Amino acid sequence: MDRASVAGIFLALAGLLVGQALEGGKLSSLVQPAAFAIVVIGTVGAVLLQSEAPTFMRGVRMLRWVFSPPPSQRAALAREIAVWGLHARRDGLLSLEKYMAVNKDKFVQKGLRLVVDGIAPDKLRSLLEMEVTAYEFGERQAVKIWEAAAGYSPTIGILGAVLGLIHVMENLSDPGKLGSGIAVAFVSTVYGVGLANMFFYPIANKLKTIVAERVTQYEILTDVFHDIASGDHSRVIEERVACLLSRP
Repeated sequence: MDRASVAGIFLALAGLLVGQALEGGKLSSLVQPAAFAIVVIGTVGAVLLQSEAPTFMRGVRMLRWVFSPPPSQRAALAREIAVWGLHARRDGLLSLEKYMAVNKDKFVQKGLRLVVDGIAPDKLRSLLEMEVTAYEFGERQAVKIWEAAAGYSPTIGILGAVLGLIHVMENLSDPGKLGSGIAVAFVSTVYGVGLANMFFYPIANKLKTIVAERVTQYEILTDVFHDIASGDHSRVIEERVACLLSRP
């Protein structure tokens, strides 16, 4: 569990609620189901309209990374790379075939397969770079649903405010209904701007950081597979491992 994410959500909500209390407002006045439905359902609909269903679902599944990020694979990868380099130089490239089955990462499996198949080093690098580019594009498209939600929710909040004011204008002759309409109008804006800046944008930025970390690992692995296929000295591979471990 990422405690920073949990603390961030707690502080964001606490700041809003404490500020409301200090201003003398009632916390219950922020609870408006109609405003919540307008902003949340409207935002989800807008994001779905611009996204393909698989991309949308991938982005939703990635939400768990905010609270439980994928464990770092740097140390494990460094050990595996050292073993690959040792066996490749001592027993030949075909000896790496046995490591394909035990590794669950599809990118690693593909890299090892290309090395074992004897693909020319430059061609191998080109193929793996295309794989990295495709992976990064797919992941970033999934992350963009949160950026899109952050862009749409404030505007939809304004739509909710306009709807609330329309409700007020329709009931000017009935003072008892004016309060609820005005509440929906202003709280809709709070929901729209609050969700965008306290949740959607931070989620998108955190997911982009996680994706960038994984892309960087794949880029280093691409260089490692190229070095192994080229028969480079083990010192070169050790430098790649050092680079992998030293990145912040």
